[in-house]
Amino acid sequence: MQNNSHLPTQGQSHLLKSKKFLPLFITQFFGAFNDNVFKNAFLIWFTYDVAQKLGMDSQIMATIASGLFILPFFLFSALAGQLADKYEKSRLVGIIKIAEILIMGLSFVGFYFQDISLLLSLIFLMGVHSTFFGPIKYSLLPEHLKDNELISGNALIEGGTFLSILLGTIFGGLVIRSADGIEIVSIAVVFCALIGYMSSRFIPKSPISDPKLKISFNIVSQTIKIVKYAKQDQTVWLSIIGISWFWFIGITFLSQFSTYTKNIIGGDEHVVTLFLSVFSIGIGIGSVMCNKFLKGKIDGRLVPLGSIGITIGIMIFCLSSYFYKSPLNLDQLLGLKEFLSVGIQSWLIVFGLLIIAIFSGIYIVPLYAIIQHRSPEKYLSRIIAANNVINALFMVISSLSVVALFKLKLGLLQIFILVGIINIFVFLIIKKIVKRRLGNA
Repeated sequence: MQNNSHLPTQGQSHLLKSKKFLPLFITQFFGAFNDNVFKNAFLIWFTYDVAQKLGMDSQIMATIASGLFILPFFLFSALAGQLADKYEKSRLVGIIKIAEILIMGLSFVGFYFQDISLLLSLIFLMGVHSTFFGPIKYSLLPEHLKDNELISGNALIEGGTFLSILLGTIFGGLVIRSADGIEIVSIAVVFCALIGYMSSRFIPKSPISDPKLKISFNIVSQTIKIVKYAKQDQTVWLSIIGISWFWFIGITFLSQFSTYTKNIIGGDEHVVTLFLSVFSIGIGIGSVMCNKFLKGKIDGRLVPLGSIGITIGIMIFCLSSYFYKSPLNLDQLLGLKEFLSVGIQSWLIVFGLLIIAIFSGIYIVPLYAIIQHRSPEKYLSRIIAANNVINALFMVISSLSVVALFKLKLGLLQIFILVGIINIFVFLIIKKIVKRRLGNA
């Protein structure tokens, strides 16, 4: 990796025209899109068309599906990191994308025959696909981009990922219950997988990081090993913990949007879509703003600002929700127009969520760049894989914590506020760390 931090940084748009970045961006975008089209289509289809017929609980199924998608990050991240360091990465991406085409090709069979086991297996396999692609995606960026382009590259990847998550979630949910919805979704996911494969063919070849590496299939020992690699540089390790804390907060909110909207706002699925849209767009705005502020410099000074901004957003969101009063005597859930016409509280709820998302983008982008910049090239993919393991662990802890707090009779807004308060202490810790370590990473 060449040090080009002294060079003037260009706008992000030049990367989207660049052969060294655009194919990877397209490949990542359609991969994330497919994950969310398929997962949300399955959950909506199951909830409305299958659950009652089979006498199954849709909430339990949602938990099972999420667990199956996350499980491969624990099982296969160590192997994924090893393969990405041992072999040429663009070739691996092509193999992974061929696997995606085959996985998505089976989706029609699962939907048509209402084979729940097959569909759950495909969700697990898409999790495997994401597990193997993740270390490659983030380790390719520092190999193909200059140092002063890393912030821009990560900002575009993060913003594009959240946009694809949003579009995939909306598309899957809206189309699956329409006329010929199963056929449309099945064709769409295969078509998007094909686009991902075709774009992967144009990803430039990369140097092999560790050609003499001996691949080990011992899940436990290799997971411990990659975490040890990540802990060798304290700044890298702290950045991984910081990213994982973002996912803790993100999953706490994203997993509860439906419950919050129905029980606190009294809104329908269109209001849920609004919240998802605001969150995804906000991440993109924050990512772009982060690049503008840092001017391509790999620096952790904006991380504390992002952290305290998240807490401010949470407090605005929760206080507005507390004072929100749904119109009385309504026998049905509020639509989007009715929700926004309730009063200033509705707009403050949306504003609070936007603040959370914008500052999340500002918070997370520098941390990814710091990991890529400071990690030894020989171990970079394995360190990214370790990051994925810790991220997944924090997501699981988040889900279990929410369940435990519900058992303790805490309300949803109280849980959100508690997360915001804990984040103040995280801010104070990060502020000290930045002074000592992350500045001028």
